[in-house]
Amino acid sequence: MIVTFLGTGSGAPTTRRNVSGIGLRFLQAGKWWLFDCGEGTQHQLLRSPMKISQLDKIFITHLHGDHLYGLIGLLASRSLRNGEASPLTLYGPPGIDRYFRAIMDVSPVHLQYPLELKVVSEGVIYEDEEVVVSCRKAKHRVTSFAYSVLEKDKPGAFLVERAKEAGVPSGPLFGALKRGEQVTLADGRVLDGKDFVGAPQQGRKIVFSGDTEPCQSVEELAANADLLVHEATYADHDKELAVRSGHSTAKEAAELAKRAGVKALCLTHFSPRYEDEDGDFSMDDLLKEAQAIFPMTTLAEDLGSVEVKRVRKTVGETDLPCYNE
Repeated sequence: MIVTFLGTGSGAPTTRRNVSGIGLRFLQAGKWWLFDCGEGTQHQLLRSPMKISQLDKIFITHLHGDHLYGLIGLLASRSLRNGEASPLTLYGPPGIDRYFRAIMDVSPVHLQYPLELKVVSEGVIYEDEEVVVSCRKAKHRVTSFAYSVLEKDKPGAFLVERAKEAGVPSGPLFGALKRGEQVTLADGRVLDGKDFVGAPQQGRKIVFSGDTEPCQSVEELAANADLLVHEATYADHDKELAVRSGHSTAKEAAELAKRAGVKALCLTHFSPRYEDEDGDFSMDDLLKEAQAIFPMTTLAEDLGSVEVKRVRKTVGETDLPCYNE
């Protein structure tokens, strides 16, 4: 899975950073999901490796404009793909349905694909054979949700050579062992399938905080995540501004990541006040503030990516996955 940032700024776009939008790519499935859709998100897509026709789901964290105002334009543009677009599901907090209907009433768009709209509440909001998506309420000025994408564990590979060495004939007995079943050979030996399957591949977990003050619910949702993408609108010396506006500082995000036991933290949603490299406090200073508490911290950049690789290991082990900017 690859997280690609389409916008990493807060409030309004700047020459360096667009407002919030994050893509989550599932490479083998040929699809991707979008978390938040600030103004200009579809323009960012034109410069990204993601195709709008392969967009499968959209998750909106809350209804502030810098996370929402690109939504209708993106949905409309997706209809201009000559019938290529597949069905799409839109998830969001209470009010997302009224917002969508109000826009459509005033400026109707005839979507060329089925759109399913789901208003979320805390708990599991989507599950299939491969992943489970859950959400918890964050702490912001309006109703806001953090989302967790948890990949289910995959069984280990069938150890073909070991089975051959044990004298197992290829065919149905191979399949039975691969499924973990017991088999009886012609000579009377009983073999246990678990001895012929490699270590399982533990599912990856990625959590998106949305806009939030540091809070227990997000910390619990992020527990043991491979990657936590957390907002860090302000530096610690501007904590008063963070409290006033319902946001987190870089220090607070790092402290939460440490308590939650995540493997890596990527900060996003930055105030433009730190973009001036000649100013009193820069983005590098913001990163140092977080890394002093949680060293495995990086800063998100527009159109930058973080790859979370699946690691073959026994469930319960704590080897770090690979992260690439």
